[in-house]
Amino acid sequence: MVAGGLAREAGYEVVALTIDYNQRHRVELDAASRIAKALNAASHIVLPLNLAAFGGSALTADIAVPKGGVGADIPVTYVPARNAIFLALTLGLAEASGANDVFIGVNALDYSGYPDCRPEFIDAFQKMATLATKAGVEGHPIRINTPLQHMSKADIAREADRLGLDAGMSWSCYDPTPDGRHCGLCDSCRLRAKGFAEAGLPDPTRYAIRP
Repeated sequence: MVAGGLAREAGYEVVALTIDYNQRHRVELDAASRIAKALNAASHIVLPLNLAAFGGSALTADIAVPKGGVGADIPVTYVPARNAIFLALTLGLAEASGANDVFIGVNALDYSGYPDCRPEFIDAFQKMATLATKAGVEGHPIRINTPLQHMSKADIAREADRLGLDAGMSWSCYDPTPDGRHCGLCDSCRLRAKGFAEAGLPDPTRYAIRP
């Protein structure tokens, strides 16, 4: 949401891409639709891609989502190569639509240690994107923008507030309750609540259990 808001603020026309990868937190698809509308996106594409067929993650298979707090190891909520897959699809959309820039909201400060959120990964993908596309070969590489890369969750909450975006539209939880609330105990819920608390901003999130 904030990455899109910053792109809009910088004068870009927003084309939103949501990947429906058959994740367990499917309420985020509704959140993505709300956010695309709030950003006045020129279009919003929802692309089906069943990563549940691969499994290997608590987000795509029948594996319990950890609720014990953010640890030092890469958690089982990591979806194998997800951002590499997502960025490859977004790169194709960008080139097909004549876009010069891709914005992705990865963060490597307050996060669960996923390898595909690190600056090293983004730098490597940028090199690959330049080599892999007609635009890049012809000297007009598509830029991968990561405006949230080095922000804390508190910084991101403050940016949402500054941009006038309703943070309650966004979704973070890895294990939503049947009535559509954030569980309050998974890594993502804990990091989300921490960000609002440290920013000194009210947390609009509906939690089943407040972190």
